[in-house]
Amino acid sequence: MSLAELLSQTGFLSITWGQLVMWAIGLVLVYLAIAKEYEPYLLLPIGFGAILVNVPLGGMIADDGLIRIMYYGIQYEVIPPMIFLGLGAMTDFGPLIANPKLMLLGAGAQFGVFVAFFGALALGFTLPEAASIGIIGGADGPTTIFLTNAKASHILGATAVSAYSYMALVPVIIPPLARLMTTKEERAMPMKQARPVKKRERILFPIVAFLMVALLVPKSAPLMGMFMMGNLLRESGVVKRLADGAQNEMMNILTLLLGLSISLKLTAEAFLQWEVIMVFALGLVAFSCSVLGGVMLAKLMNLFLKDKINPLIGAAGLSAVPMAARVVQVEGMKANPRNYLLMHAMGPNVAGVIGTLVAAGLFMTLV
Repeated sequence: MSLAELLSQTGFLSITWGQLVMWAIGLVLVYLAIAKEYEPYLLLPIGFGAILVNVPLGGMIADDGLIRIMYYGIQYEVIPPMIFLGLGAMTDFGPLIANPKLMLLGAGAQFGVFVAFFGALALGFTLPEAASIGIIGGADGPTTIFLTNAKASHILGATAVSAYSYMALVPVIIPPLARLMTTKEERAMPMKQARPVKKRERILFPIVAFLMVALLVPKSAPLMGMFMMGNLLRESGVVKRLADGAQNEMMNILTLLLGLSISLKLTAEAFLQWEVIMVFALGLVAFSCSVLGGVMLAKLMNLFLKDKINPLIGAAGLSAVPMAARVVQVEGMKANPRNYLLMHAMGPNVAGVIGTLVAAGLFMTLV
């Protein structure tokens, strides 16, 4: 075999500029995951996956390719619901059960979802594309992937990377917006300790919540059902091995598969489009408006509440659990070092997950 023939069997002569750009993007995601620890469990496999699928002649995305086979878990809507099973096993609904009115803040933080949805329509995106872009504002990666795969799979790479990138930037996005919308006195406002939650309430909550939401928005049943099933495993106290396995071994494996599977949509041909830049811009608008919506609703509620709530916790209505609640805790302590808002902020934080599931179910139904 001649040298020319040997070279033709390698990928060096087939590299395109688009693949080089995608390698650079992949390396940036890997850098952010390792050096900055921005959502490393997702950005690291997504980043390296972007490099994998853009290797010429690698066959990763062929019909029998490794990444293509992994993607079946998303295509057939298995991986996102199972991730919600793990999330449910990790979630404590106690703060929300103790103070149910905080559910409204989770709904208020969906404001950005609909701002981005209508903004995308105005920019010429189709209804399915606009719904997939809007849901980024819920700050819930698996839900974004689930909805986009069902309605607009051709932009899955853009919406998934956008969602997880902005989730990683929650500590950067929330503080300036929260400070913009509140005074120092409001941020320093203490809140009363929540009442203890009985075990019976914890067990009944996932069952009742699932039935209410699933009957109201049936299309949300797969994600909502797995989320509440996971929580029931946790709260029942009788299946500790299942609960531990769901939130540890199973969650780790599914997270890895999810990150690598998404890379199927990160080829140069699919990702390097002007529409991708617009998706990222609208995703930032969605995130920002969700934070603003949660804070504004908290301030509005205070006009009618006897026991006032710190408006900062409205910013935790994003689904980024528990990162958003932790950021609110830090901001509250900056204004008042003895202000402990973490458990209060967890209420709207987990309510935001439910709110995003409802929004996704509405889009699945109406679009």
